[in-house]
Amino acid sequence: MVKHFEVFIVEDADRDLFDIYSYIARHDSVENAEYVFAAIQDTILGLSNLPSRGHVPPELESIGIFEYLEIHFKPYRVIYQIRENEIYIHCILDGRRSLQELLQERLIRS
Repeated sequence: MVKHFEVFIVEDADRDLFDIYSYIARHDSVENAEYVFAAIQDTILGLSNLPSRGHVPPELESIGIFEYLEIHFKPYRVIYQIRENEIYIHCILDGRRSLQELLQERLIRS
């Protein structure tokens, strides 16, 4: 029997997704923004069946933090945490940017 996890998107990650959508809609097209939005949502919802498929972000591993995992919808990185039967999405970030400081700021304060 497959164990299903409930997925929650925290406020910061929800804002990230909105910002990504808005940026793409302004600088490219609404159609591409909708495509990326849907693909990221599908990636996130896929965690409900197989949450351990991610890996520890190297930026966090280097400072000894191992409780968060990441998956990708390139170039975006979805940073999440598994707690019992629940998954918390903390960040949805553009992987082309330097993420060390942002990850530390957001995840260490959680």
